[in-house]
Amino acid sequence: MTPQEFFKCPPGGIALGTPDHSGVDDYLRRHGVLAAGETITAISKAGDGNMNCVLRVRTPRRSLILKQSRPWVEKYPQFAAPWDRACREMEFYRRTQEVPLLAASLPRLLHGDPEARILVLSDLGDGGDYSDIYRGAPFPDTDLESIAEFLTVLHRECPAPRGPGPGLENREMRELNHAHIFRIPLQPDNGLDLDRIEPGLQAAADHLKREPPLVAAMERLGRDAYLADGPCLLHGDFFPGSLVRTPAGPRVIDPEFCFFGRPEYDVAVFSAHLILARQPADRLARFRTNYRPSSDFDDRLVTRLAGCEILRRILGYAQLPAHWPPGARGELLEQSRRMILGAGS
Repeated sequence: MTPQEFFKCPPGGIALGTPDHSGVDDYLRRHGVLAAGETITAISKAGDGNMNCVLRVRTPRRSLILKQSRPWVEKYPQFAAPWDRACREMEFYRRTQEVPLLAASLPRLLHGDPEARILVLSDLGDGGDYSDIYRGAPFPDTDLESIAEFLTVLHRECPAPRGPGPGLENREMRELNHAHIFRIPLQPDNGLDLDRIEPGLQAAADHLKREPPLVAAMERLGRDAYLADGPCLLHGDFFPGSLVRTPAGPRVIDPEFCFFGRPEYDVAVFSAHLILARQPADRLARFRTNYRPSSDFDDRLVTRLAGCEILRRILGYAQLPAHWPPGARGELLEQSRRMILGAGS
């Protein structure tokens, strides 16, 4: 479905993000979200989300977040995306709500509408995410400890169901993410003009694309460690943009990439972003020390998967709001290459 077709006949009768926000008040009243006498005082865009249309709705009593998935990537409409990702996010919230620490670290799901692919969530506030670490802001000790504890509890308390039955496979979203992490960055003629980001970056990418062991290693990691199912529930996109600053500490958002997989993946992604942000080595050490893995946890796999995340954030479409000095991208690429090939970090 094209954006034009979607807005002409939206599912559930509503398309968020229209200039006049028509239908939002009626939608929230029809679904019992607004209390009697509760009126909307403001509607605005909430953040710069990549995947979905996200609005903040304010009333005199509270602030709500409305989130709608469409059949495309919101930031890149030329890319089709699984339409049901909002439904997978709803399932994540429902699976975690009985675990007190997880429920306290996530927004509350106030309303879920599978037909319109809309979630109504409690608003965690406008403190922003942790993307300022890419521009030199430090990551506080207590926040790193809280984040590590969240992942520990998520991976321990939400095991994959045993035997036949419904499981949170989220296969379509994983296929999309797999392509952007493990394939597209090293594909010839992938449509990216990297020299517009930094002169000489395209030549560095082309050199890596001609290294068969690296291409093969990424393919193998994507197949065996990401697309393969695993023992516990993962957030699936655990990086600073999925964390919100609040007076009570970091809170976690945007689990639409969730699935039952290997815990090493969540740990690897967050570790990679501490490296990408050029945080001091003790930041990564504190995070890893406070994450309590299972006995069969594979630290070498974490290193290799972290290398894949570093490489794709430099050579792929999902660029970061970082201000690296000249040459830093090249140094990070070489570090990621060594990590992926198991040659140390």
